[in-house]
Amino acid sequence: MTDDAVDGTAVNRPATALDALAEEYHNAQCDLDPISADFAGLPGYSARLTDYSPAGHAARAALARTVLARAAGLRPADDVDAVTLVSLRERLGHDLDIHDAGLDVMSLNNIQCPVQMVREAFDINATDTVEDWEAIAARLHAVRPAITGYTEGLRVGIARRWSPPRRQVTAATDEARAFAAPDGFFLALAEGAKPASGALPDRLVARLRAGARAAASAYEDLADRLTTMVLPVSRDDDAVGPAVYALAAQEFLGARVDLHDAYAWALDELAAIEDRMGQVATVLAPTATGSAPERIAAAVEVLDADPRRRITGKEEFRTWMQALSDKAVEDLAGTHFDIPGPLRQLRCRIAPSSSGAIYYTAPSEDFTRPGQMWWSVPKETTSFTTWRETSTVYHEGVPGHHLQLGQASYLSGSLNRWRRKGLWVSGHGEGWALYAERLMEELGYLEDPGDLLGMLDSHALRACRVVIDIGVHLRLAAPPEVGGGTWDAAKAWAFLSAHTRMPEPTRRFELDRYLGWPGQAISYKIGERVWLGIRAAVAHREGPAFDLKTFHRKALALGSVGLDVLAGALVPERSAKAPPA
Repeated sequence: MTDDAVDGTAVNRPATALDALAEEYHNAQCDLDPISADFAGLPGYSARLTDYSPAGHAARAALARTVLARAAGLRPADDVDAVTLVSLRERLGHDLDIHDAGLDVMSLNNIQCPVQMVREAFDINATDTVEDWEAIAARLHAVRPAITGYTEGLRVGIARRWSPPRRQVTAATDEARAFAAPDGFFLALAEGAKPASGALPDRLVARLRAGARAAASAYEDLADRLTTMVLPVSRDDDAVGPAVYALAAQEFLGARVDLHDAYAWALDELAAIEDRMGQVATVLAPTATGSAPERIAAAVEVLDADPRRRITGKEEFRTWMQALSDKAVEDLAGTHFDIPGPLRQLRCRIAPSSSGAIYYTAPSEDFTRPGQMWWSVPKETTSFTTWRETSTVYHEGVPGHHLQLGQASYLSGSLNRWRRKGLWVSGHGEGWALYAERLMEELGYLEDPGDLLGMLDSHALRACRVVIDIGVHLRLAAPPEVGGGTWDAAKAWAFLSAHTRMPEPTRRFELDRYLGWPGQAISYKIGERVWLGIRAAVAHREGPAFDLKTFHRKALALGSVGLDVLAGALVPERSAKAPPA
């Protein structure tokens, strides 16, 4: 691997045949999936939407087959090439497994399917100039074809005897109707259209409004199709079963793991986290007595009642996030991390949607659009507690996703474009972000017991996710505390409510997410487990010479790769499935 310079840049290396193939694949893939390209910050895709029809999925699969066949005849020229080759085989091979199983066409849930992805594409459209609004108008007029193609895929799935979980059909239908409503997203977007300065031409205003009406109508039709076509064939059972779950887990982890072992580990990990939470709770509520959950509940009550830890108003909350993020960048740059100049700007934003999701979008390729941390605040939420969210800012920002994805974007001297902007593996990315939260405690940024309890609370949620996700979808035996028997949605709700402290609407959304997006929820905690295990292995191998800053620089210089690829690049003598020391 090419060594990085001290300022975080990479020494230039000559482009290779594998680089050329990866970039050719990436460019073709962007044309076939412009929404993903736009989210990656690549120029030229902001007026388009992805084709989610069966033909669109088939075209992406055909591209993957062609590239894999060509890659088979190439040999790595250096260590960077070696990672590129194994990553191409792993990612594209798995994409084909998903396609061949029909899982790409039959995508329907409450958080990450075309129902949300088409709508969310508008979140990242620039709105500063007339040209920006021209792109938005074109994208609005592209909603109808995108939704029609997606509906064709659902129809194909039904013909193949696909039977989606009823709760996911209902959730997606509710979302579609909300987007289509007179006060919904599309019509509000057109009514509020204005550039940073000046005014829009009348013709463009008319085109925006016509596009918004067409987009809202498309979503209303989608809601009708979901109700009349999909709901009648839906099922009560939420579990996808071992075969589908194994494919999904490998997609999100980039590794094959022993799922039964991961389930048992997560139960132990949750117990250990809650034990530590009980210790911290004693500091916050010293007079509280009873079990650890009772002491934790008392501490949460103390924290929620503290006016110094509460912020009222979305904009005030955004300002707090921005200040905390800016301080993290300033403190960590040059000390614990190399943070190049273009990455020292991170914009905190309130998303125009209200799903409750929190996410990060990478900077554009030329860094004119900075990395952005988005908070989709539920409509009923007007007050925020900082103790719950401090570690989330580190998770989404620095040293979390912003440093991880932004650093990869910056390494144009050593990584090809696909490695920098087209490759994302959830286990690597979300595992790093959880590792980043834990790292901030190591570095002294969570000395306040309230902020520490907030971080531990988020990690308890992530461990709880692993238990529920694997338990429900593999139909494992549930623990006695929820009545034993086979895991189901009711037991998952009882378990989630007993071990997390989120408001009920957030818990409902989260549970629906796990039930409808199998395999993704485990990527956070299992990814963190792998990151910690790799760091421990490198530290053991290097002994007194081990340097944490150097480890981070080398690890992040790989870009986002599968967990098996990550372990193979950093500690080839160990398996990614080994537990942390």
